[in-house]
Amino acid sequence: MSKRKEFLDSVHPDKVQDFLNFIKLHKDGSEPMDLAEVVQELPSNQRVMLWGKLYTLLNHTLQSYPPERWITGLDGDSGDEMEVEVSKELKHSMAVLDAVTVMCTVSVGVIQNGDTYTALLDCACILNSIESSLPLSEVYLQKAIHWLFECWWRKGLQGKEELGWTAFVVCLENTLSFKTQVSELNRLYSLKEVLLTVDFESEEGQYITSPLLQGFLSISHIKREEGKRFLAFLFGWDVKFIKMIHETIKNQLQFFSKALAADVAEIYFRAWKKARSPFLEEIESSCIQDFMQHALLLHRNSPVHPKVRQILTYFHKQKFRQGIDEMLHRLYKPILWKALKAANAEVRANATLLFTEAFPVHDPSMHSEKVDELVQKQLDTLFSLLEDPRPLVRSSAVLGACSILARCWELLPSTVITDLLKKLLLQLATDTSSADVRCALFMCMSMILDNSMSHPLMEKLLPTLKTSLHDTSEKVRVAFVDMLLKIKAVRAAKFWKVCSMEHLLARLELDSPSVSKRIVNLLFNSFFPVGQTEEVWCERCVTMIQMNPGAARKFYCNAYMYTAPTNIVKLMLMIRKCLNGCIQRTGETADESITSNKENTSVLEDVLTIKDTAVMTSLLEIVVILWRSVQKSLEHNQEALQYTTAKFASVLPEYLRVFQDERCTAPLIRLASLLPAAAVPALRSKVMSQLRHLSPGSAVALYSQLIECVCSWGQVSQVLELIVEWLTEAAPVNSGEQSESDTRRVQFDEPLEAKPDLALDYVEYLLTRPSVRDCLLSLTLDQLTPLHSALSSWKVVLYSSLSEGVDSEKVTETALRAFSLHTRLTIHLQHRYPEGRDFLGSLEHSMDWLEKRVLPFLAAPSDDISEQQLTLSKQIVESCLTVCRDAVRVALGDTDFNDHILQLCSCVLLSEKGYSCIPLLLSVLSEVAQDSFSHSSKTQEEQLCVTLRIVSNIFQKVLEVMAHRLRKDKDEGQELCFSSEEALHDFLLMTQLASETSELISGIFSSLCAAVIIDISRTLQKLSHPEEVMTPETVADLPPLSSTIITAILKSPAVTRCFLFETGSSVDSEAIDSISALAAITHILAVVKKTDRFKQDLKNIAVSVHTQILRHCSITAEDAAHTQRVIYENAVKTLNEVLMP
Repeated sequence: MSKRKEFLDSVHPDKVQDFLNFIKLHKDGSEPMDLAEVVQELPSNQRVMLWGKLYTLLNHTLQSYPPERWITGLDGDSGDEMEVEVSKELKHSMAVLDAVTVMCTVSVGVIQNGDTYTALLDCACILNSIESSLPLSEVYLQKAIHWLFECWWRKGLQGKEELGWTAFVVCLENTLSFKTQVSELNRLYSLKEVLLTVDFESEEGQYITSPLLQGFLSISHIKREEGKRFLAFLFGWDVKFIKMIHETIKNQLQFFSKALAADVAEIYFRAWKKARSPFLEEIESSCIQDFMQHALLLHRNSPVHPKVRQILTYFHKQKFRQGIDEMLHRLYKPILWKALKAANAEVRANATLLFTEAFPVHDPSMHSEKVDELVQKQLDTLFSLLEDPRPLVRSSAVLGACSILARCWELLPSTVITDLLKKLLLQLATDTSSADVRCALFMCMSMILDNSMSHPLMEKLLPTLKTSLHDTSEKVRVAFVDMLLKIKAVRAAKFWKVCSMEHLLARLELDSPSVSKRIVNLLFNSFFPVGQTEEVWCERCVTMIQMNPGAARKFYCNAYMYTAPTNIVKLMLMIRKCLNGCIQRTGETADESITSNKENTSVLEDVLTIKDTAVMTSLLEIVVILWRSVQKSLEHNQEALQYTTAKFASVLPEYLRVFQDERCTAPLIRLASLLPAAAVPALRSKVMSQLRHLSPGSAVALYSQLIECVCSWGQVSQVLELIVEWLTEAAPVNSGEQSESDTRRVQFDEPLEAKPDLALDYVEYLLTRPSVRDCLLSLTLDQLTPLHSALSSWKVVLYSSLSEGVDSEKVTETALRAFSLHTRLTIHLQHRYPEGRDFLGSLEHSMDWLEKRVLPFLAAPSDDISEQQLTLSKQIVESCLTVCRDAVRVALGDTDFNDHILQLCSCVLLSEKGYSCIPLLLSVLSEVAQDSFSHSSKTQEEQLCVTLRIVSNIFQKVLEVMAHRLRKDKDEGQELCFSSEEALHDFLLMTQLASETSELISGIFSSLCAAVIIDISRTLQKLSHPEEVMTPETVADLPPLSSTIITAILKSPAVTRCFLFETGSSVDSEAIDSISALAAITHILAVVKKTDRFKQDLKNIAVSVHTQILRHCSITAEDAAHTQRVIYENAVKTLNEVLMP
């Protein structure tokens, strides 16, 4: 029997296994059995018979094991054996379904005209009805069935609509559900025609709408070519669907990236390009014109606006395509020209951008004369926009005008081009009313310069802009230099002809980094031509120094950004050769490294001389600047570092001998600091000698380089010993004693008078500059302790000056500085050695000393206390409080330290003149409270409550003291209130931020509320005439204390809300019942109302106050001139204004 006969006989319920074997051979690529060839070779009647047998086999299989059992059969209650049997039956059924699917798919490919494939269609319909019921494990069978449907659709067979629909839906869901592959998108696009067989309003159409719209939110669909083609096709399904697509995209447009928005624009363009009526009209009116409306009316700060503009820009760039110009002209006509004349400046600016980007907006089908007339009108409109009264519109018009010139230079008449450029360069470049317009002009000049045809005319006009380099606005100067860089890049003109070198160097010297770095970039090839020899580099360097030494320093500070470190080092060595040549030419040197080296000849020999001190100084400074700019690179190349170090170390002593001028000494010292200490042994003693012999009061510049030089050599300990010796010898305490450590200290050769003021200058410099401070604190604790002790010893001198007043003013000032520096050094040492609290204990000791010895003098001048003693005591207190506050701010303190500070604050506040320190006390309270919150935990909750209670009590006392001061001395009290305003705001802001953590902190706002109400009500009670009763218009109309508190509160909306909440709570508690107190609250409401915020909070309080104040309505029975009645009526009027504005 032939294989064909065997195969036909196997398609029978009784020979299923043979049929499955044939399918297996077909799938096996190594076997020669190809069922497609077998079916194709069958006669027509046998193919029909085969399909009938397949239908019979499929029906038999489904009847033997129906779909209802595919799920339930697996969960039966039978034993294990029955479960295994059911599992085998299910597996067998799935195998038969797979085999039938394979045969159906093979048959679809061989169907010929005239074949009757009704049975095959029935098989496909049955598979379509059961594919959704297949177990989840049968993924491959589902794919095979879907492929069958897809083949059926492509073949165009009877019943393709239903089967193709299933394939389309499944393919669409796959592209949305999985990581979309290109093949899936290709399959989806091949099935796109299926969608056209479905009515949009049908059940299937409504079902598929949502998945189709999801495709417009899928990045895979939007970015890939296959997805773009499919999404563009969807615009042609139904006119009603176009609006849904457009709304979906608009809703998500703000979340699209710039690249994704460009892809969306391409999809719109493709849809428009392929559309025909009525879809074309719908796309134009509902989509493109809608985008135009949004581009005109949206605010510039809207996240959607730039994306809408991007989509329209895509269409504008397609103006070379047929039909685009006509479409833009038709759609812009009813909206654009009105928008250009709108009253709203932002709308006009948006319209300007669209108009100039789409220029010329015309219909190519119009007669040429009409087109010319239309273009001329548009040019006239552009000129009028350049003269718009609003800077935003003018800026947009500048951008548009430059864009038009760049795109249409060869198309525009020369007169129009000249007029436009003159308008831009001669008028708008000097638009004094707006820096934005000037900035926009220079930024947009690059667009014109990109068109090479503009260069001849621009070369003539650009020099008129030279003064813009000195524009008062930094961003304009940045844009101007960027324009010069563009001129240089495109070779449109010589940039130094646009703006002279002298002006560029002057601006380089003076301007900010953002401008100066650009100027360096502009001038780099001129003054550092890398392609030429080192001699030329040096010549250009000297030229720049002679033109502007300050600019030269700035130039070489930034030179490392534009060339390799190797070139920087080469220039340094070339400058060294130049200096050596100048020295050699004088014949005054005995240094063989200079006289015997023939390489030191230079083309600059006839130009420079060592007598030209200014140039010599600048060359030395530039060497230092260049070295520092590549210092890190040299550290990574030890060979280059050693070579460079050796070269300069060999000539440095001679330089110091020859260049004696003070201006040259500073850069030489800085150069020495870059060399190892071993390379300059003679200089070390010279530097220390200079530090020892400086006079007290010397300028920082005289010792700063010396100290940094010593620190770079790692010999800061010598400076430290000098400072300690001077402070110890100058302090008139224990001067005759000398500890063992003192005898081991380095002794200087010559006896020196003590210079405590200079020593303190050195200490202050060491503690202030981070680089040298790190060197100082890198010493051991044993080395630093003598300095700490020496500074501490001056407290005795300070107390002596305070208590006895016998010391001179100079000694007193020195002692005060020593005390301040002692506390500052203590903080740094605590940070350096955080494992203990020895230095915190030292600060606490200083606070105890201050409390016992200094605070008694913080009192009003009398027979026992002079004005000088009061001033000194205040300075000591403020110095100590400032250091303690800073210690807490950087989290160096602990709970005990904070308690000490609060104790000191209480004592200061209780002293007679302690009120003068209130601004600083508020700042300290803020830091302590903040530190307590940041370090609080459940285990420390009790301690936190205690700390906050103390803070709250001290704050309440602060308010009481301020109120008392105002009553005692109004002028002094007002000055105190004014100086405390900023510190009060900071304290309240911290309180508000921490209020969510603790209820105790609300006591602070209660104190504030009470202070304001009492202050205002007392003022009202003092009024004796009705005409004096007025509702405050501003904060300044309130009494001084209330004005200060309300001003501080209103600076922060969050603080204001906390205050209003506390005020409302006080009113609701009915603790406030007098007319004056309730009127005081209305004054608060009136002032807060002026901010146009907190309307609901104000209304809530006003309702409560209105309810309570009406209880005093009997006061209206009094005489109309009665003060209390006027206060009542005024308060009611204010409440009505709050409730019914």
